[in-house]
Amino acid sequence: MARPEKHIFICGQARPPGHPRGSCADKGAADVLQAFQQQFEQQGFWGRFGLTSTGCLGVCDAGPAVLVYPEGVMYGKVTKADVDEIIKEHLLGDKPVERLQVPADLW
Repeated sequence: MARPEKHIFICGQARPPGHPRGSCADKGAADVLQAFQQQFEQQGFWGRFGLTSTGCLGVCDAGPAVLVYPEGVMYGKVTKADVDEIIKEHLLGDKPVERLQVPADLW
């Protein structure tokens, strides 16, 4: 497999109910991952871009978290409705989606 142009990491961390840090899994991370997977399949992005479900990315209060490399852009509170915009603007347009970026003091 060739090196992907960009690689998207989606936090899928699950913690027990009531855990003080919360978890991206409880905030809809599976729906976000599924939306990315559907778009990758429909648009033929497999091989061009990488997509990986991960453990904790460290910004639990801002979950679900999505990290895009090589730029190192961290998105927070991402919903499945945001996936199209991230793909169109960031992956294809090389312009990070500012409204979804995690504040610098958290990341």
